[in-house]
Amino acid sequence: MIAKFSTTAEPVVSHRELQTTFNGIVHPLSTSEAPVHQYRGLKYASIHARFRQSQLFTSYPPVVDARHYGPICPQHNHSGMEAELFGVSEDVIPQQTFKQNEFECLNLNITCPGDATPDSRLPVMLWIHGGGHRGSGSSWIYDGGALVQKSMTAGKPVIMVTFNYRLGLLGFAASNALRDDNKAAGDEGVGNYGLRDQRRALEWVHRFISDFGGDPWNITLFGASSGAADILCHLHSAANEKQPLFQRTIIQSAIMDLEIPSVSSAGWQLSRIMCALHVHSIDELRAVEPEKLVTLGQHMRATNDGVFFRKHFTGSIVADEPPEHHAHHHAHHHRYENHLDDYSGSSSTDTAVRHSHWTQNRSHLRPSSRSRSRTRHPHEHVHASHGPRQPMMIGDCSDEALLWSLPASMWSATGVERRVRAVCQSLTKANALLRAYDIHPHIPADELHSRLLELINDTRFAWPAERITAAARHERGGHGVWRYVFDQEGPGRGVPHHAVDLVYLFDNVPQPSSSSPGSSHSQLPADYMPESFDLADSDDEGVFMGEADMDAAESSSTLSTDSGFVDDWGLPVVDEYTYARVRDAVQARWIAFAHGEAPWAEDKVYVFGPEGEVGERSMAIFEGRRRTQAWREALEPLGMHLAQKVGAELCNGPSLSSKTRI
Repeated sequence: MIAKFSTTAEPVVSHRELQTTFNGIVHPLSTSEAPVHQYRGLKYASIHARFRQSQLFTSYPPVVDARHYGPICPQHNHSGMEAELFGVSEDVIPQQTFKQNEFECLNLNITCPGDATPDSRLPVMLWIHGGGHRGSGSSWIYDGGALVQKSMTAGKPVIMVTFNYRLGLLGFAASNALRDDNKAAGDEGVGNYGLRDQRRALEWVHRFISDFGGDPWNITLFGASSGAADILCHLHSAANEKQPLFQRTIIQSAIMDLEIPSVSSAGWQLSRIMCALHVHSIDELRAVEPEKLVTLGQHMRATNDGVFFRKHFTGSIVADEPPEHHAHHHAHHHRYENHLDDYSGSSSTDTAVRHSHWTQNRSHLRPSSRSRSRTRHPHEHVHASHGPRQPMMIGDCSDEALLWSLPASMWSATGVERRVRAVCQSLTKANALLRAYDIHPHIPADELHSRLLELINDTRFAWPAERITAAARHERGGHGVWRYVFDQEGPGRGVPHHAVDLVYLFDNVPQPSSSSPGSSHSQLPADYMPESFDLADSDDEGVFMGEADMDAAESSSTLSTDSGFVDDWGLPVVDEYTYARVRDAVQARWIAFAHGEAPWAEDKVYVFGPEGEVGERSMAIFEGRRRTQAWREALEPLGMHLAQKVGAELCNGPSLSSKTRI
């Protein structure tokens, strides 16, 4: 059982199955009205050797000190990166120092309501952090205290879990030689060690979260950037097809190559690294100090090794499935439609859920319920989560490409033209791409920079997100996918940059104004629109002006939301009211989705920002918020592989030799 909340006593979980006692902490945000407990550094898997698959860990001493974060995967220290990303001073960033240990980095952190018990069966939100070859689930950015507390005050409590996994070369090295080495040791497949670590964390949570108050059959997998990309891999994995352990997903600003490389392709990259290290065998590579490896293999991620991904996987995240698979899905889909009438409830959200024809089983999306003790048969959920068809929320931020602002600024117009034509290998397609983004030899340097960032943003984030959305809807018979756009400016930088949604979701980033994360802002209704918008009153969120007039106005506008400018009057772009408004809207939708509710109407797009605007909008608004015409005219004819290659090349900036020539 779980100890009841106390302002003085340390939280304790006496775990029956693991036969141990976890001693945690009272979270700093905890109050008597909304107590929050946290258990840190719980080991979930073991690593017996470098480049070996991890094994689930279940053997604990009688008492486990869960008051401190555990070690993280070895990585290069990028001092000041968070301050630069979020536009805040380094002296207000919480200082964290983690031990780095390649073999003891697989640990997780659980943040839960202090009054939860094994009978609570609360929804679980499992976060996969991004950052590519660096980062940690123990980072202050992803602390679950504020989100869990918000769920409690909203009457929809959740448990949040973060964790560490292997990164970079240590987590994703692959080659034919390494596959043979793994096979000799009894490991199946090669590479994807970090992905399999994530699966181990999911298995641990599924098996042991009950005594912390969680529902093992109600897990939402959510993540951002490379973490969101990893979720896409899990959706297409053989393990998810055989034994799905999560019920829904939230994909936030996923960045990845949608064409997963083969073992041979990944092996070519590993061979180059081994040559640079002057090592000639896998055993020699295992002997290299981890400090020398953390700066190598920065772009390594998933590998199509023929084992991790499901049968018939083509190597592409957006590829169509075999026709017979679709036929099986539709038959399965219709079997569960008959159960929709069993739902009860009278809210508008409940009605949307009851009449949504994509719903395969009540375990996925269901009307909200205050009951926490409903029992479920495990097999019911296994069949309901058929293959990769769990419900999905997906979106992107409008100025993601600011990550590459510096290398983009180094290009000249002629240099861009040459590189694009070299990559496209087609003068017609290259010219169409350059024309769609208004890039030509006579463009001013400042305009070139803006156009390049738009092109990079679309090829690396926005268009892939839309292609993933379309593929997911196709897999789910046209339903089960909710699209959002995040155009809200960040409090520190005044633009909707990459990871700005995390500022509002987790509410942990220090604000430049008097408002502070986790503070008690006024609770605003999510559908409230400030008077400055000068819009007519409406009984329905997102319907005003009326909606058709606003859709037409925005969809016909050439003004992009990713302009990157700050208020001409020099006033703060994000004041306390705007911050609270967007934060409350984001948290409310994420929490509702974790509870199995439809976050908004499926045929709408939900907008966050700019300038504090939130609400459902018609898809005509989406046409105005993103460069969909350029996607149709230039990116679709080019294809995903070449489009992403163009974006990657431009992100790298011009080579020194070419820059000198130009």
